[in-house]
Amino acid sequence: MALNWANFFAKSKTFRPKKKFESGTIRFNLHKQANASLHAGIDLKHVVKLPPDEGLNDWIAVHVVDFFNRINLIYGTICDFCTEQTCPTMCGGPKYEYHWCDGVTYKKPTALAAPLYIERLMEWVEDQINNEEIFPAQVGKPFPKNYNSIVKKILTRLFRVFVHVYIHHFDKLVGIGAEAHVNTCYKHFYYFVTEFHLVDKKELEPLKDMTARICH
Repeated sequence: MALNWANFFAKSKTFRPKKKFESGTIRFNLHKQANASLHAGIDLKHVVKLPPDEGLNDWIAVHVVDFFNRINLIYGTICDFCTEQTCPTMCGGPKYEYHWCDGVTYKKPTALAAPLYIERLMEWVEDQINNEEIFPAQVGKPFPKNYNSIVKKILTRLFRVFVHVYIHHFDKLVGIGAEAHVNTCYKHFYYFVTEFHLVDKKELEPLKDMTARICH
């Protein structure tokens, strides 16, 4: 039986704990505004556009956290089927394989099984989001000069979870009736990163055919 949108994204099972915005902050209000537009059925191409009189960096920050939460939920629905035995490499079909490098524990690109790669990826994204030097919580505190390059890396890595889930676990999504909801989440992500040029075209290649089919 298919799940409705609200129930799917309210599921308690997440791969990592959800991140939340503090009530009363600019980002909390932007998050509420973005979610209201999303649930109102407004065209996703328009939902992602920067609202008048809002700062681009804050708008991007809200979406980075939101996409982290949603992709967390998506992977959480299929993570029981993504094991070191079923997915010994982090890949998207035979043409695309991703190696992990964080400059700390893994100083050189290293081949990892998909679940370990995704676990490291989500931990790394969460560390970036929690770092107030990158995502300042205080109003008026400036974003770092390299903010754009950091969010590009975050969103590029989150996109790789879509790649793996769609190519290797799509049948599981169909089986739980989540296909339409994941497609909507993907379209939202795709329109956002292309609107603000946050993921390079070559990184989007693995899902090029599917994107052409569902993102009109």
